[in-house]
Amino acid sequence: MDKTSLIGLTLGIAAILSGQVLEGGHISSLVQPTAFLIVVGGTLGAVMLQSPLPVFRDGMRMAKWVFVPPPSNHADLIAQATNWSHIARKEGLLALEERIDALPDPFMRKGLQLLVDGVEPQHLRDVLEVEIDAWSAQRRLGAKIWEAAGGYAPTIGILGAVMGLIHVMENLSDPSRLGSGIAVAFVATVYGVAFANLIFLPISKKLLAHVASGVSQREMLVDGLVGIANGDNPRIIESRMQGYVSRSR
Repeated sequence: MDKTSLIGLTLGIAAILSGQVLEGGHISSLVQPTAFLIVVGGTLGAVMLQSPLPVFRDGMRMAKWVFVPPPSNHADLIAQATNWSHIARKEGLLALEERIDALPDPFMRKGLQLLVDGVEPQHLRDVLEVEIDAWSAQRRLGAKIWEAAGGYAPTIGILGAVMGLIHVMENLSDPSRLGSGIAVAFVATVYGVAFANLIFLPISKKLLAHVASGVSQREMLVDGLVGIANGDNPRIIESRMQGYVSRSR
């Protein structure tokens, strides 16, 4: 669980609600189902319209990374690659073949398989970098779903405000119906801006940060595998991979 995301979301919502109370308002006045439906439904529809279905699905699935990030343990990966290097120097590359099926990550399995197959170091790097680029491009498209939502939500909120004002103008002769129309008008704008800046855009940035971390981790693994293929000293491989840890902090 990423406690920072949970604390940040809670703090942002609490600050807005506290400000409403301190100004003498009521929290209940911000609860407008109509405004919520207009903003959330309109934003969702706009995002679905602009995105292919596979990209939209990826973006929705990636949302869980905000609170439950994908596993990322550079230290374990460095230790594993260093161990592979020792085994390769003592017993040869073929000794690593029995370890391939036990690896949980498809990228790691493919990299180690190419290494065992005796692929030239430069070709090994080229193949795996294509894999990294494809993985990164797909995940970035998913993250940008939320960035797009952050762009549409305020505009949809303004649309909801205009609709509320139209409702007000249509009922000027009935003062009892003016209050609800005005409330929907202003609360729709609040929802649009709040959802964009407290939820959608931060989610996009957090997902892009996780994608960058995943790319760095994969590049580090590629560097380690190429080092093993070149017959580099395990200490050199470990030291070079440690540089990626410092860069990602």
